[in-house]
Amino acid sequence: MTDKMSTHQAEEDARNEEILIYVNGRIVPKAEATVSVYDSGFMLGDGVWEGLRLYNGCWAFMDEHIDRLFEAAKAIDLDIGLDRNGVKNAVLETQKANGMTTDAHARLMVTRGVKTRPFQHPQLSQQGPTKVIIMEHSRPKLPRPINLATVPHLRGLPMTQDPKLNSHSKLNCIIACIAAEKAGADEALMLDVNGFVNTTNACNFFIVRKGEVWTSTGDYCMNGITRQKVIDLCRANGIPVHERNYSLVDTYGADEAFLTGTFGAQTPVGEIDGRVIGSGQMGPVTERIRGLYKALIEQECA
Repeated sequence: MTDKMSTHQAEEDARNEEILIYVNGRIVPKAEATVSVYDSGFMLGDGVWEGLRLYNGCWAFMDEHIDRLFEAAKAIDLDIGLDRNGVKNAVLETQKANGMTTDAHARLMVTRGVKTRPFQHPQLSQQGPTKVIIMEHSRPKLPRPINLATVPHLRGLPMTQDPKLNSHSKLNCIIACIAAEKAGADEALMLDVNGFVNTTNACNFFIVRKGEVWTSTGDYCMNGITRQKVIDLCRANGIPVHERNYSLVDTYGADEAFLTGTFGAQTPVGEIDGRVIGSGQMGPVTERIRGLYKALIEQECA
């Protein structure tokens, strides 16, 4: 059995032991970056977050990430306590304090804050939101394509917990990942409520069949910013792309498969449920899309 990996696997970087972390307006050493055990995020997973990536001194698609953060906060009736410029400045101040210029990843988190008593009701969070930015030096490192296993855990309906919401409540996805690991894979391939292929526990999922790129309808998955950039790049460069329902039969017979996300951009998939996808290595369409995305980043962060 091959060693387990994840889509967020990065090179070891000793500098991450000395990083400074933003906590509620203060930038403090890693060892001092703590929140209360009464915090709603710790206690209940009550919060929202975004991941951002630094290329050549520029946080790629920052405005779109911040827009999505505010949209998620509005959906759960959470006042972030900063306006968009305030959030952007907090990211830039944390970057400056850490002296980071490229190959860094930021996780921007906002919870409903400290509760007066250890119970669920949101009115018990009376001290305002907790805001944290963890910023690490990170360069993706994948020695081989990712292997996936289909799991019984679904990305659910909007009336349960809308999968479009980037919330702190990730237990469903974590359990899915555990199930995939128990099956000998790296991560989980999750279906939607109708049994169609949807997403993985951590990333959006694409297949390539006869030169055409397929991804899910987007109804039951995080509508990832990198996902949309790939769809846009395909449309702009003559690569047929479809947001559609498709099954595991379609997936097993694909020529290529890859994942998208802020951290890894486009990650090739080698096997699904023990079936080798295409050659088991990165395919030509995936490679072309990676090149187009790299050029887009260079344009964005010139």
